[in-house]
Amino acid sequence: MKENIIGTGAEAILIHQDGKLLKRRIKKSYRIEVLDEKLRKSRTKKEAKLLEKSSKLIPVPKIIKINEKTKEIDMEFLEGLKLSDNLDNLKNAEEICKIIGENIAKLHDADIIHGDLTTSNMIYAQDKVYFIDFGLGFESKKIEDKAVDLHLIKQALEAKHFNNYEKFFAAILEGYRLSKHHLATLSRLKAVEKRGRYKGAC
Repeated sequence: MKENIIGTGAEAILIHQDGKLLKRRIKKSYRIEVLDEKLRKSRTKKEAKLLEKSSKLIPVPKIIKINEKTKEIDMEFLEGLKLSDNLDNLKNAEEICKIIGENIAKLHDADIIHGDLTTSNMIYAQDKVYFIDFGLGFESKKIEDKAVDLHLIKQALEAKHFNNYEKFFAAILEGYRLSKHHLATLSRLKAVEKRGRYKGAC
């Protein structure tokens, strides 16, 4: 059966097949084979676990099955707009950003860190914002980790949506107020940004 590769990342390839999406972790020749096998298996299981936990909180792709032998996660293929390509042109862009903030708040209150918050990992479909690609995600109660997650989306907006990033991020923060720890996280975000500016000046 022909595989239609629709994306290739550092750790995995994405395949569209029979109306579903397969995420397959690829072998790394520079790693010892036994270690590579163990890492790909553990990362596949971890991502599936995060997706499953997140699905009870926000829109994410539904998992169909996990194949630990091939290091694959089969999930539903989402028909929608990738926000990295479309957000700037949508009339309700700020409303969508508020939803993004609410989604992040729900994840953070459940101690889920996405780890790669960019509009490339968000799909707008049926008036919902789906978060995808939890490959760099992990669980943490630390306010620092949650602040870094917010810092990532701010940087992503500035890079990809530079004409609108300030109002987009303001809308995300408005939605993020849903988090019970939003004041502490936003306070830590300021410290994270200061560190970033200091490093950049060195």
